[in-house]
Amino acid sequence: PDSIEDAIHPDRYIQHNPQTNTDKQGLKDLFARISKTNPHVNFVRSFFDGDYVFLHTEYDFATRRIGFEVFRFEELFTVEHWDNIMPRQPETDKNPSGRSMVDGATQVKDLDKTEIHRELAKTFFTTVAIGNDREKLAKLCSENLMQHNPHLADGRNIWLDYFLLNGNTKYKTLHRVLTQGNFCLCVSEGQLGDDHTAFYDLVRFEEGKIVEHWDTVEHVAPRGTLGYGGACGAKRNIGIRWS
Repeated sequence: PDSIEDAIHPDRYIQHNPQTNTDKQGLKDLFARISKTNPHVNFVRSFFDGDYVFLHTEYDFATRRIGFEVFRFEELFTVEHWDNIMPRQPETDKNPSGRSMVDGATQVKDLDKTEIHRELAKTFFTTVAIGNDREKLAKLCSENLMQHNPHLADGRNIWLDYFLLNGNTKYKTLHRVLTQGNFCLCVSEGQLGDDHTAFYDLVRFEEGKIVEHWDTVEHVAPRGTLGYGGACGAKRNIGIRWS
């Protein structure tokens, strides 16, 4: 394709970004708005899993943001898109362990272990993040976990406390695990305080354990707003509905 628009299916494109209408024209309108902000985009990590391409990105659209983009393809056309984008935090750009939201390992390895890592990631988020199983964490996560959440320090136990003791954050449903080699992007739904929230967590595996973690969170638009709709009343928002 000669342009992004040419890569979008003319009839079957579905858009889940809550700021954009769910058709090709909606995406053209979004690009027109963004073009006025002198935009800069950096693709930090890129992966593919079957018909899906998923990206870890830095944005500067007048404000600095970090996000994950997920595209589903049919043949050579993009037919569906989800994203999860949040402001880059904190202002110092470093968490308590001196890590940013995007630095760290980028190389995809262990392609032959893709399905093994997918199942391990599913187990972690269903039993630990959702099920609050403390014992499973030690089996699935390195004690010396490298943490890129902007508010947390390194270490397995600190991440565990975030899941078990932080009553403000509740993972409720794991919707999808996209995987290539040693990297897994886990898309979940839950609550952040009183807000209905989508959680995107990227984890990296070594020797069968999670050794590094990045994430973003974004509010899910309520029913009846731009970001909610689609066929049969399905949620059209931030990775909550998957084909």
